[in-house]
Amino acid sequence: MARLVGMTMQCIIQPEETAVLTVPQTQPRPARPYAFISYTVPMSAVAKPADEGFPALFAWLGQHGIAPVGAPFYNYRRIDMAATLEIEAGVEVEAAGQGDGPVQFGTLPAGNFVSTTHTGPYDQLYDATAMLIGWAKERGIAWDMTPAADGDHFACRLEIYETDPSEVPDPADWVTRLEIKTAD
Repeated sequence: MARLVGMTMQCIIQPEETAVLTVPQTQPRPARPYAFISYTVPMSAVAKPADEGFPALFAWLGQHGIAPVGAPFYNYRRIDMAATLEIEAGVEVEAAGQGDGPVQFGTLPAGNFVSTTHTGPYDQLYDATAMLIGWAKERGIAWDMTPAADGDHFACRLEIYETDPSEVPDPADWVTRLEIKTAD
């Protein structure tokens, strides 16, 4: 159930929990360099890239004098909810470097992205993403994605974690931006 409140949708996720999801927008994004560590995990282990990947990534960047630009994110490269997901635990950097071991560099593609901002616990991101996908479907927006036997392969599908939970302990105040590259 959703109702418009100003420029946000007030989403009732569960009777006792409320999340805020902004109205999605389509915006152009430039190409952006980033560093990442890749993981292939089942949905039951979706937190592993954050728990292991982010600390390892930020430690490696610090050791190599590379400063992150922006908040950490998941880039969902392949999704097969019944089997596994390929997730990059990443962060933008000023310039791509030379990868070493599990740390690699790449470029987030330029193009149009549909984005929305979710305020609330991470366990509500599945519902927030479903609402974003539904919004796009109703408007005839197609993703830059290729379906295959092993799942849907995305050019760029981000969950950007704007809030550091160690600094903001209340999950109701965590801000996550969702961005998915469109086909056009």
